[in-house]
Amino acid sequence: MQIAGPRGHRFGFEGDGKREMELERIREAAERVARSLGIDVVDVEWKVGKQRFLRVYIDKPEGISHRDCESVSNQLSVILDVEDLVPGPHYILEVSSPGLDRKLTKPAEFVRFAGRLARISTMEPVENQKFFEGRLAGVADGKVQIEVKGRVIALPMEGIRKANLVVEF
Repeated sequence: MQIAGPRGHRFGFEGDGKREMELERIREAAERVARSLGIDVVDVEWKVGKQRFLRVYIDKPEGISHRDCESVSNQLSVILDVEDLVPGPHYILEVSSPGLDRKLTKPAEFVRFAGRLARISTMEPVENQKFFEGRLAGVADGKVQIEVKGRVIALPMEGIRKANLVVEF
């Protein structure tokens, strides 16, 4: 079963190289739209299962509203049509905030969320461990600073496998 996306958009890739190239072009289009609205693109994902999804996560310092998502979606869908960036079978375009447990990938995000609780896993052990949960303390010398049980541990940015904020209630 195929589901039509906005304006009948379709999406298809042939091989990993083309996938990266096309997704990067889509990211650039999303960033052009978002920037014009004072919004940042956090991530762009392509998911294939029973349905095909193009997901664009957006944010701004004061938070994202439904209207922000709608504006980015409407403008991006026009660019995707005009620039023919999404060939192939139908897909669904989703534009949303990154959520409360958002992933962190850029140094600026680790700085922005300093003081917040986060979970970070590394590719190689740092101080004999690969998993850390603590308060973010910014970035220094290319290393993410995280306070764990009263001491700050420096994690090399390039060695981080996954990092997410932890929802606190």
